[in-house]
Amino acid sequence: MVSNTIKGDIMKIYEVEKDKMISYLEKLQSRVAITTDIWTSNQKKGYMAIIVHYIDESWFCRHHIVRFVYVPSPHTKEVLLDVLMDFLLDWNMDRKVSTITMDNCSSNDGMINILVEKLSSSDSLLLNGKIFTCNSVAYWSATPSRMEKFEDAARQLRIPCNKKLSLDCKTRWNSTYLMLSIAVTYKDVFPRLKQRENTTWLCHQRKNGIWQKKYVED
Repeated sequence: MVSNTIKGDIMKIYEVEKDKMISYLEKLQSRVAITTDIWTSNQKKGYMAIIVHYIDESWFCRHHIVRFVYVPSPHTKEVLLDVLMDFLLDWNMDRKVSTITMDNCSSNDGMINILVEKLSSSDSLLLNGKIFTCNSVAYWSATPSRMEKFEDAARQLRIPCNKKLSLDCKTRWNSTYLMLSIAVTYKDVFPRLKQRENTTWLCHQRKNGIWQKKYVED
């Protein structure tokens, strides 16, 4: 009886705070970024944590864990999609999401493709969802052989390889700008490589102060 009472009290507090957060996020002028991760307990049960990130009115970066939910096995793209879409609709985030960052499993790759189709119908995605399916600077700069393949594709498109792809560094405040400014010069190379390679990335990920790009491989 005591445990049920405590559980009931906790859920009441959660619902009150949830309503406050939903109301607050709806009033935000900016969009929100979402990160998710699957965690497996020692009982071999899977759970998804969903975190929202946003810039508040004072220009501070904020983040909140908004859902920690059980995910039934197997963790197929359809199962993951149901969990994420349930959150987006329940929290009215389907029209405010800017990016979604996930770990690099193939189920997430398939799931994000279906998610883009669903969200595109509401005409609410940035750049019509193009930012959800771009190739990765991190992937192509990871090894010399990949860099060679990248440069070959650039030469075929008559794009000079004057600068090497580079990732940002947490000790250099302007490194993210440099990473993106170089990548922009090769913007036509990434689609060409996507036609050849079975590799895509989902979005930028901020980890330990660094913006990174996550790729998934079937």
